[in-house]
Amino acid sequence: MDDVRATSAWVASHSSHVLVDSSGIEKVVETIESIPKVVWDFEGIHYFDNGPLTVQYLFVLDALNFCFWPDKELSYDHLASGLKASLQNDKSAFDADRLQKYTGPELRELLKWPRPLPLEDERVRLLHEVGCELERSFEGKAANIVESCGKSAVKLVAVITRHFPGFRDHSLYKGHQVFLYKRAQIFAADLWGAFRGQGYGEFNDIGSITIMADYIVPAVLRQLGVLKYSSTLASIIDANSEIGPGSEEEVELRACSIYAVEKMRELMSMKSGKQVLSVELDLWLWSFGIQCPSLPHHRTLSIYY
Repeated sequence: MDDVRATSAWVASHSSHVLVDSSGIEKVVETIESIPKVVWDFEGIHYFDNGPLTVQYLFVLDALNFCFWPDKELSYDHLASGLKASLQNDKSAFDADRLQKYTGPELRELLKWPRPLPLEDERVRLLHEVGCELERSFEGKAANIVESCGKSAVKLVAVITRHFPGFRDHSLYKGHQVFLYKRAQIFAADLWGAFRGQGYGEFNDIGSITIMADYIVPAVLRQLGVLKYSSTLASIIDANSEIGPGSEEEVELRACSIYAVEKMRELMSMKSGKQVLSVELDLWLWSFGIQCPSLPHHRTLSIYY
């Protein structure tokens, strides 16, 4: 995760469209006595049986956890609860051999979704990729990935991005490679949250995980006065116009969000004298954002978030 932090900081220091406002960070931190604790499964939308099937569920969930906004009625909750219901109905639904064979219509049926999903072909491709590599390298079980990592979230992210190309959330920005790793990191965070830091969710280095740079967190940070946009970028976002994947604007929105929350975390740790986890800040910011659906967010068609 050092690469994520370092390259995000580099983007923030060379940004043309997004500014991280230090005074805005200080103001927000002054108003927070402690991070409001958000229970990981606060709406009961996830499958959980305290065993390896939960790990399999979370890996499938995070393989598909991207790009909801083109369909105004679709949300993360539909994905999480739809996959939960399908697994409750058929415990073999996410077996590696079956993941390799799903079609778009079959995925829709799993989720009980009445029309084509955004980037449906990509979602199906990623399901096939996950099933194939799980079968080839991990005896079909996502739990075997976790067990191979020796309670290290950093190693887990490294193994996932090495074995599963669909999780390689990289961008090129002004001649520099930038590492963001949203979905690989959120798998570690989901495990930690679901298992409450025990069993498959026990990581000795959970503090190494950064926030998960998506389209909600930048919108919340803008609302809080932590991020400031150029007038051109602000007008694009407020008009609900699309921003190209890998564009300077998109990379800056995501990388500056990571950098800004790292600065928030450091300041809060100094203030409280206790370790503050980026993963806790991320969950708080994300829950704040989904409770304010009218917040204007950037729109990018991407498999990474």
